[in-house]
Amino acid sequence: MKRAASELPDVVTGSSCNQTSFKAGKNAFLYVGPGRKGRGYKAMFNLNASMGEAKDLEKRDPERYEIGIGNWVTVRFSNEAPLSEDIWGRWLRESYALATKKGSARKRSSGK
Repeated sequence: MKRAASELPDVVTGSSCNQTSFKAGKNAFLYVGPGRKGRGYKAMFNLNASMGEAKDLEKRDPERYEIGIGNWVTVRFSNEAPLSEDIWGRWLRESYALATKKGSARKRSSGK
C-alpha cells in the first residue's frame, strides 16, 4: 500500500504523529501507521464515491472500519487479517484523485 501510494505522480511522503502521510500537492490522501495499542496497522483514506461501501463495511465490522470527519475512513488490519488489495487499491486511487482534484480547484480559483 505504501509503495503504491508513493509511486503515484507528484506524491510527497511525510509523517503525522506516528503515521506516514502521503500528499498530492498540499492535500493528504492517505495515512498509514500502527493500529490501536500497537496491534496491527491502520490506514485512513478520504472517500466520496465509495462511502456507501464504507458505511456497509462499518455496519458489518465496526471494529475494523470507522467513518470519521470529512469522509475519512479508517481501516484496521493485520498480517493475519489483511485488507484486501481490491479495497485498498480502489480506495487509494479514489483518495488520491480527490486530493489532486482539490489541488486543481485551488489553482483555478486563485488564477494560477
